[in-house]
Amino acid sequence: MPNANNDQGERRSAIRELLGRGPIPTQQLLVGELARRGFAATQSSVSRDLREIGAVKTARGYELEAGELADKPELNAIGEFVRAILPAGPHLLVLRTAVGAAQRVALALDRAGWPEIVGNIGGDDTVFVATDSANHQKILAARLERIVAR
Repeated sequence: MPNANNDQGERRSAIRELLGRGPIPTQQLLVGELARRGFAATQSSVSRDLREIGAVKTARGYELEAGELADKPELNAIGEFVRAILPAGPHLLVLRTAVGAAQRVALALDRAGWPEIVGNIGGDDTVFVATDSANHQKILAARLERIVAR
């Protein structure tokens, strides 16, 4: 059993393993599970860990996104086209893309089937993406930022 002084990398590996088994509804439950495994963690450290490993919050809880991206290579490809991700009010994201790439980005988002997206409209170099809540807007922006950062 690991001691309380485990480094961040070991804790993040444990989080990946736990999320690999299925979604975890809250960060507090994840903190508790880590404590049972001998890891000292707080909600804020777990929040940072989740962000760093690319986990996303879905309707089912916190989940790893990597498998989803592996199954949908068109989502990985949009990272090269998106130039900016801008919130516009509580339910809208504006994506600035390379000239002529907005339709490809919009189609990839349509095919992703992400529950945060209500719909989108792609022009020449801009995509408007509607979400059903401010929280879903933040989740979607974080997903897209991780793809663009790859």
